Amino acid sequence: MAQSSKLRIAFIHPDLGIGGAERLVVDAALGLQSLGHSVDIYTSHHDRHHCFDETRDGRLRVHHVISPLPRSLRGKFHIMFAHARQLHLTMHLICTSAHQYDVFFVDQLSTCIPFLRMFCGKRVVFYCHFPDKLLANGAYVEDRRGKNVSILKYIYRFPMDWLEEVTMRQADLILANSKFTARVTKSHFASLKHQLKVVYPGINIKAYRSPIDLSDPDTIQTASQRRTLLSLNRFEMKKNAALAIEAFAILRSKDPKTSDVRLVLAGGYDPRLEDNIRTLKSLIELAQSSDLTYNVITPLQSRVAVPSFPKITLNEPDILFLLNFTTAQRSGLLQAQSTLALLYTPANEHFGIGPVEGMICGLPILACDSGGPTETVVDQPTDQRTGWLYRPQPSVWAEALEEICNLSETDRGALSQRARDRAQKMFGMDAMAKSLEEVLEEAVSMGIVSRTGTWLAMFGVLGLLVVLIFRYGSFSG
Repeated sequence: MAQSSKLRIAFIHPDLGIGGAERLVVDAALGLQSLGHSVDIYTSHHDRHHCFDETRDGRLRVHHVISPLPRSLRGKFHIMFAHARQLHLTMHLICTSAHQYDVFFVDQLSTCIPFLRMFCGKRVVFYCHFPDKLLANGAYVEDRRGKNVSILKYIYRFPMDWLEEVTMRQADLILANSKFTARVTKSHFASLKHQLKVVYPGINIKAYRSPIDLSDPDTIQTASQRRTLLSLNRFEMKKNAALAIEAFAILRSKDPKTSDVRLVLAGGYDPRLEDNIRTLKSLIELAQSSDLTYNVITPLQSRVAVPSFPKITLNEPDILFLLNFTTAQRSGLLQAQSTLALLYTPANEHFGIGPVEGMICGLPILACDSGGPTETVVDQPTDQRTGWLYRPQPSVWAEALEEICNLSETDRGALSQRARDRAQKMFGMDAMAKSLEEVLEEAVSMGIVSRTGTWLAMFGVLGLLVVLIFRYGSFSG
């Protein structure tokens, strides 16, 4: 395909909420649009009160196809229904508008890939954030969530893992969000013959450098003269935000000079998800047991009810829990003169957009010494440092926080500039968009789709899902 040709691209994403994967999809779509391509996003869930601004203000075309299928059955079998919901979304797309696109961009769930290739005859690019197989099974669960997986869970997961592998290998090209993800995926999917290409997630640098409207009510809601340590993560157990609270509590107890420092934990919170509810409750209890004052807030226009907890301090708390932050609030916190650093608590995170968001705003990063952050954050030598990479141990992190809080203005300014330069060079939206453009054009240039092997994969997927839904659909959970 000639370089000047503009593509018609359909993105397929399961749940267009607030999170790192969703941020990537939004920025990838915006970046490709800026290069002149036509982009549409198809999703099974899009709550206009729990999403990124670009998906509701007209900058992106979002097609919300409501599924008749539930997200789970009595809180169980989430992944099984996720596969089924994506097939419903795919069938809608095939029956209505699939013919108008040149190529499909699929991420998170690969279930739909053989169907798109078979019925549309179009090439499919799959973006692998991290294999669900490894998020739900084995050592990665133990590392990230601190618990083992039962034999019944393994039995349930086996067909799901087969489904993921057999459909992923139907993709024409597979991308990974980091070298870490590419290496781990190849090592655990023996039948995958693809050479995964790494396309780092990029961010819209202009959005993080736009002037802050200090009169914005939501910005006023989170502003403070207190020095701030900031964490941006969904309220999920695997994100391990407890590490930030524990390290912060140690810091406050050992260094009286940090009594003016506060901790802000901001991220997506979905009251439909039991994990989100449990996580926030456990973090509140941890703050209470550490004798730290706190408050729980949402943006003023949010329709998500703030959970009720005792002993909420309304003014200048030690810890501020911010649920479903707005773009203005995120920018205000990241760019505030009082913000000292961004804390990124997940271990073995496949990429993690948080450190990049912090670096583009000139913030030092404190992250775990595993997974994607080892590719985004430079820890050594000192004259190249953009942050600190330490094992996820509260006492170790507390020492790093003490060093961060006591940085000289000269050292902080030099580190800030290095962080900005690295983020702009390696993780800007323009760099990501150009890389994706090359990959999508390569996929289209492959020509007519061969359906050899696709029939078997497609019927295997359908047969497996039918059996599972009938088999597990009668379970009480």
